[in-house]
Amino acid sequence: MRLKSALWVAAYLRRCQVEDMFAVVRRRGAEEAGAIFVRINRLDGTSDLFGPAPQSAFEVPPGVERLFSASLAEQPAPDAAVDAYLVREIKFDPDIWIVEVEDRAGRHFLDVAGV
Repeated sequence: MRLKSALWVAAYLRRCQVEDMFAVVRRRGAEEAGAIFVRINRLDGTSDLFGPAPQSAFEVPPGVERLFSASLAEQPAPDAAVDAYLVREIKFDPDIWIVEVEDRAGRHFLDVAGV
């Protein structure tokens, strides 16, 4: 059984808080199973963006609740490119969550596929 998106986001925000990082929900999605995108704002005009990894492309390791992958080929990408990507995702699926974290070093604490 998978954690509800709202619970996963709350736990992720808490993890960021414990690490002394500022994190906020920029867009609240579907409570039960909305896709989650995590934007790491590097505070220099660029951001990293991570979204749900395609389940068919990667095997989810035991104990991993959600697996993320880089959403853009260029990481970090200009903020304008990240904003445009998120606008397209919202048009495609209005139930997505967007969490934004501010960290100059680009730390994210996500289980990332292919990294």
